[in-house]
Amino acid sequence: MMLPIISFFLFLFVLAQAASRTSAPSGALVVSKSATSKQYSTIQKAINALSVSSKTTQSIFISPGVYNEQVTIPSLAGGLVIYGYTEDTSTYADNQVNITHGIGLDTASSDDATGTVRAETENLKMYNVNMINTHGQGSQALAVSANVGVSRVHALYRSSNRLTSVQNQGYYACQFHGYQDTILAEQGAQVYASSLIVGSADFIFGQRASAWFHKCDIRVLTASLGYITASGRSSDDSSYYVLDHCSIAALAGEAVAAGAYYLGRPWEDYARVVVQYTSMTNVINSKGWSQWSSSSPNTDHVSFEEYDNTGAGASGTRASFATKSTTAVTIETVLGSDYASQSWVDTSYL
Repeated sequence: MMLPIISFFLFLFVLAQAASRTSAPSGALVVSKSATSKQYSTIQKAINALSVSSKTTQSIFISPGVYNEQVTIPSLAGGLVIYGYTEDTSTYADNQVNITHGIGLDTASSDDATGTVRAETENLKMYNVNMINTHGQGSQALAVSANVGVSRVHALYRSSNRLTSVQNQGYYACQFHGYQDTILAEQGAQVYASSLIVGSADFIFGQRASAWFHKCDIRVLTASLGYITASGRSSDDSSYYVLDHCSIAALAGEAVAAGAYYLGRPWEDYARVVVQYTSMTNVINSKGWSQWSSSSPNTDHVSFEEYDNTGAGASGTRASFATKSTTAVTIETVLGSDYASQSWVDTSYL
């Protein structure tokens, strides 16, 4: 009789730990599909209503629904928190806010321009929102562009002769759906935690971001050949992609052959990616990592590392340009020693 009683109290404990967010926090702008006079009918309208000069953190609460729109978040002087409606903030599984858009690079002017969400501001936190690019195969099509506006990038480059970490963003219990180039992690320090990331080709990519992916479910789509990461780091850049305590497998319902996917390939010659404490099924090729192409391998200076991974995909003779690490990379190495005190970092998810 003792075991059922213990199980019952454990269930009650877990239930108590789950928090819901079904109403707007105090002071938040409210987006609703059935908007009243005090609410906004689209997410973009709410964003356009934000003050760009206020240094006070602002917030937006999004009610349940499918929002068919491209959302651009401009540079703000203060922080921004976006909350999606959910009955369990700890998981992406119960998210009820979907932002969908279907543009690809075949019709857009740049990768960034295809983003369903284009986040161009610092000190951003987003919770329990699904970002979906419905374009599918055929061209690059982003679910999120975690980036700085083009004019700001040029200004920073002119002033410092080098792009620096100017943007800090955190995504918590979110979903990112795409096919090619799902997440552009381009600038500054970034966190993706307890989230779902879906794609097929180079679907975590970028050049200058230091991005920490923690306890994310990375799911791949049906393809004969695919790549999870594509780091475009240059020789003088501190960019880092770390997949920490993640899981890699085929998306439910997708038929993926064993060995069809690689953990990454180098978009540029100084690509740097670490996969650690991560479980992976046999969708991952025994070589683990791939060159960029036969004509441009880009493998001379890459840092592709693994540490303490598990599952069928973690075994095999890895590519000659990849290494098995003897220690894990710390979050401080990627985000800085003061990461826990930063407003955009929610340590309850880390």
